Parts: sequence; C-alpha cells; structure tokens
Amino acid sequence: MAKSEKVGNVVLDLTYYSGEDVYSDGAIEDVLLDIAQNNPPSAFPRIIAEQKSWPVFYHLSPFRSNIIDWLPIKKTDKVLEIGSGCGAITGALARCAGSVTCIDLSKKRSLVNAHRNQAYENITIMVGNFKDIEPHLDEDFDYVLLIGVFEYGQAYIGGDTPYEDFMRICNRHRRLDGRLIIAIENKFGLKYWAGCREDHLGTYFSGLEGYHEGGSARTFTRHGLEQILERVGIHEYSFYYPYPDYKFMTTVYSDRYLPKRGELSNNLRNFDRERVLLFDEKQVFDEIIAEQEFALFSNSYLLVVGGAPDVIYAKFSNDRAPKWAIQTRMVRSAPSQAVGAPITVCVEKIPDTEAAYGHMHSTKRAYALLTKRYEGTKIEINQCSEKDGSAENGLVFEYCKGVTLEAMLDSCLDRADVEGFKALVAEYMEWLRYGEAPHGEGAVSNIDFIFPNILVDGDKWHVIDYEWTFEKYVPARDIAFRAFYNYTLGGERREACRELLLKDILGLSGEEIEQARLAEQEFQRFISGERVSVDGMRELIGNRAYELDGMLSHCHYADERLVAQLYFDYGEGFSEAQSVRLRDCFLAQKDLRIVYDIPQDVVRVRIDPCSYMCTVSIRSIMVDDRLYVGEDMETNGVWHACGALVFDNADPNIAIAVSGGGRLVADMEVMELPAVLAHALVSEAAQENIMDKTKHFIKQKLRGKD
Repeated sequence: MAKSEKVGNVVLDLTYYSGEDVYSDGAIEDVLLDIAQNNPPSAFPRIIAEQKSWPVFYHLSPFRSNIIDWLPIKKTDKVLEIGSGCGAITGALARCAGSVTCIDLSKKRSLVNAHRNQAYENITIMVGNFKDIEPHLDEDFDYVLLIGVFEYGQAYIGGDTPYEDFMRICNRHRRLDGRLIIAIENKFGLKYWAGCREDHLGTYFSGLEGYHEGGSARTFTRHGLEQILERVGIHEYSFYYPYPDYKFMTTVYSDRYLPKRGELSNNLRNFDRERVLLFDEKQVFDEIIAEQEFALFSNSYLLVVGGAPDVIYAKFSNDRAPKWAIQTRMVRSAPSQAVGAPITVCVEKIPDTEAAYGHMHSTKRAYALLTKRYEGTKIEINQCSEKDGSAENGLVFEYCKGVTLEAMLDSCLDRADVEGFKALVAEYMEWLRYGEAPHGEGAVSNIDFIFPNILVDGDKWHVIDYEWTFEKYVPARDIAFRAFYNYTLGGERREACRELLLKDILGLSGEEIEQARLAEQEFQRFISGERVSVDGMRELIGNRAYELDGMLSHCHYADERLVAQLYFDYGEGFSEAQSVRLRDCFLAQKDLRIVYDIPQDVVRVRIDPCSYMCTVSIRSIMVDDRLYVGEDMETNGVWHACGALVFDNADPNIAIAVSGGGRLVADMEVMELPAVLAHALVSEAAQENIMDKTKHFIKQKLRGKD
C-alpha cells in the first residue's frame, strides 16, 4: 500500500522506505533540516556565511545548481533525479521542468529537500533504496540526472559490473530523444596531482593510485567512462568539462570549445579539507592546453548521453549581487538549408535574476556609447542585440575570432620578448586613452577594458566584454591598474612584470599601488553586494593550502631540529663514531618516542633528545622490562621541582647503564626554551636543590644532637 507525506506542495512517496535511514552524515543533517524548516532559501546565503561550515555550504549553496542551469530543460520536460540528497539541484530543476521525480535513500535528507523546495508543485521525492524503486519508474523521462552519484555504483547496484549495470539501468529510463546526465570527478583531475585530497576518501593521491585503500566510491578518467559506455552499447554521447569542478562550477567547456591558455586561474578550491600546493595549477593547465591534453586532466566531467546540447560553453557570474548576476553562453545555431552552410556560433548574456534586467539594458546602451567613442578606429566593439526582441531575455553578441591580448602578452613572456611586450602595452594604453572626455560631457569609461576582454584579429582589436561601462570619466591610469594588477595575479611569470607595469609604465608609488589595490577590492565588494562569493567562502571555512616551499622549509627545519641522537659506550666512553641520528621520532614537534635495539656489548646508552635548550618531561625510559627512574640516570640538566629536566645548554643528554643489549623504548615531551628562560629555570632549580640539601643537613644534625 502506497504511503506518502506532504511538505508544503512537495510529495514524499514512502512506499519503498524501510523506516530507517541506513546512510547518514550524522548530526550535521539535523542542522541542515533545522535551517530548511525555519528559513526561506533566500536566507541561505547569509546563514552559509555565518555558519562557515563546509557541509552547510555544500548542501545549501545556490551555486550548486550551476552544473545544470545551462542545460536546455523546458517546462514540458519530465525529469528524474537519482540521488537528490538535500535538494541542491532539485529546486533549479523544478523551476525549469514540468515535473521532477527524485530518488534518495535518506528520509531526513529528503525532508531537507522538501522543506527548502516546498513552494514547487511539481516535485515528488521517492524515499528508499534505488534497487527497490527502479523497477516501478517510468521509461519516458526527458532527463535522467546523476549529479555526484555515479561513483557510488558499487553501493547502489553491487555485483561484478556495478557501473555498467548502473549506467544501463539509468539509461533505459530516458526516452529515445532524452538525455542521461552524469556529473563526476575525474580521478586524473589536475587538482589531485597538484595536492588536493581525493574527494571521497579524504586521502592524498587515492584515485591516482587506483583506490588501493578501498572505499565505496570510484571515479574514472574520460577513457574509463568511454569504456563503460562501449560495454553498455551507448554510442551517442558528448563530454563537457566543468571548471573548477562540477560541485561549484563557474565555467563549462566542451570539445567544441576548449579553454584557452590563461583562462584557468581559479584553482584554489579546497573547501572541505586542507591541501598542499605542489605546483602552480594555472601554469600547468596552460601547458596542458598547449599540448591539447585538457580532456585528460579536467577536474570533473559532465557526460551527456543522447543528443549534444547547442550550448558549447557557459560561464556563470552569479556569485554577484542579484542585480549583476548573469550567465554567458556560446550557442551553436543550426546551419541553414543551403548545402555546405557552416554552423554558426553566437554569444548570449542571460540575466540570472529579474533584478539583473537593468544590467542588460545598461550593457546594451554601453555598446552604443563605446561604438560612437571608437568610431573609425581599429577598436571594434562586439556587436550587441536584444535576445528575442527584449533585453530582459538577454543579449546576443557576435562571436569574434582572434587571440586575447592576455595570450599575446604571455607569448612575449615565453619568448623573453621584452620590447614586444612593451609595444603591446603601449598600444593598449593608447587605445585606453583614446576619446577620453575628462572635462566635457559625454564621458564614457569601460573599466572592463582589460587584457582577456580584447581579442586581436589581424589589425582589429575586438572588445568582447564591456558590461562594466559607466557614463562618467574614469582616469585611464585607474583602468590600466585593473588590467595590470589582475594580469600579474596569474602566476610567477606574470608577477615578474609587476614593477614594469605598475611602477615604470603607470608611474605609481608603493603607496599609490596599495591605494589602487584597495579600490579594486572595494569595486569587487560593490559587485558582490552582501553576498559572500564562492572564493570568499573558502577563506571563511578556513582550510589551509600549504605551499611546497613552506613544506620544504619545514622539512629542512625538522631535519635540523627535530632529531634525536643515541650514543653507545662499549667501555671506552661516548663518541660520534658510535652514535646514530634518529629522524621521524617526533610527533607534533614535541612528543619524542624512541624505539631502538641496543647492540649486545653496549654498557651505557646516552640519549640526546635534541640540540637546543629545553625542558624534558620523561614519561618513561625502558630497556626490555626494566624501567629507569631519576636516580638511574646521569644528565647534564637539572631536575626542576615540577619533575622535568631543564637544560640551559645546546647539548642536552641523559645516560643510562645497560647490560646485554635489549630494546630501548623512550617516551618524553621536549619543549624548546628561550635562553633567558632556560637560565632562569636552571638557577631556580639549583636554588631549590641547595635549599633541599640544607634542610637535609639540618635534619641530620638535629637527629645527631638528640
């Protein structure tokens, strides 16, 4: 008998629910449910910023839906979402589609989904095991989605060929002209080579090494996914490449429009865990692009089974204030009926919110103003028209060919062509100043006149993006600073040009550079409004990214400082020749643990715990079953009243007598001391020892007198 509940307009179908959530992330799910029950989705960005929590950000962020918001889902479409979780994608689907059927194993997660999306009347959430629900599903869905789900095929399906079976089962539920959408990490994604932890296991290099540590999830390379497709018998498919990855995608590329050198610079996305930085991913991506290997190293894949969408590229600028939030798409249009007619591409800017309609109108006006300013010159402002007759539907731009000015400058750096670099910058400054109206009416300033927004094609400079154009005078030097400053953020090679661009060419002093930098930050805050950007959330969550130079410095430090030494006396005293240095014996830089087999003929062992002034709190020193106490030890330190040894010299040592060898196990805490404190503690301990000896002497005398 069918069982169901309603949360607002959302139906929870519990027919296949066992009554128990066998999968849970723990207490955080209660936090998520409380937020969803007591707050509208419009409040989520504020709560996310306040919570500073990766799970809250991941499950509730509106940016999660970027991964599907570019797909041509229509109000007549019927959608199946497998593994809907807390509903990060569900609301966006409900907004676009006719009906959305969700499947999820967890009732609690489904309640989060239902509460956050309760206003929609076209959502049904089927709670239960996929294998129990699947036989009862329709087979005419226009879209079947697995966003971050396919990697769990072993857990969902089991058996010897779980991923082939999972894909085959899911694919049979789409109609013939429908699409199966799979978003998944690439196990060879560049971020994993560069020092990010594997998403599911949280360990370094797990996917690269073939998941030898186990775990329930498996990700694949493009070749690995294509092998699965081949075995299943699917031949119509296309790959898209979400960047930086599918979770918080800002850009999606395709085989028909791959990234250009210089574009992939937003790589520091370790929201969930700390990471290391083994190399500059931006520069390595540039080399990968030059070698035409991007598909192998893309951090994520979006696999579309079925007909390829007409969108070949999309970029999301929706972590701005709502009035500036837009999408930019490159759309392939169908060829005309003429034989041999080429497929054409146009660029669209689409408002992401109603509040952004005004921005579309302003951009349309900017086209007219800038066209007039540069009339008759080599500067061509990218042609702009209204989409479907209204700027509120978006704007359509001509697709321009050429090489970005940014790439041309990079090419000069590659060739060490300083004069060519300077010549390009000089021409840029010339056109930046052209038609300025600092004192008259009709002033118009495009502060987005920056290197990536200029395409050079022969003797033409196409300005392809000018959305930040204002009808006021902004000094050319201020706009140039934005272009130069943002350029120099793109890696060490560009950073080397900083002084040339900012000081030599613009003539800015150090103080002026700092003021301009702060002004740029203020402009970014103006664009973001009260929203915390995706990049800003990484800072708030606070997981560190450790650079290789810092790690190497620490390793050198550890090699010099976090080293103990054992000396062995064979009856002739201690010597360097009869000693061993012990590395990797310190934990947390202070907890020293030594385990060492003493040679048979040794009569004494000396432990040098470090080579600096310190206190040593001895937890235990044992050789086999013998426990050594203070009176069994010789030392060049002094015992403090607190029970620790204090050393005010850089050669602390503790010696013990042994016989017949045995296993030495020493456990102690070593704390480095400043010289002033070490001397003071030794002096204090010495005074205490004198006092103790005096008291003992007096007691002995008194006993003798009695």
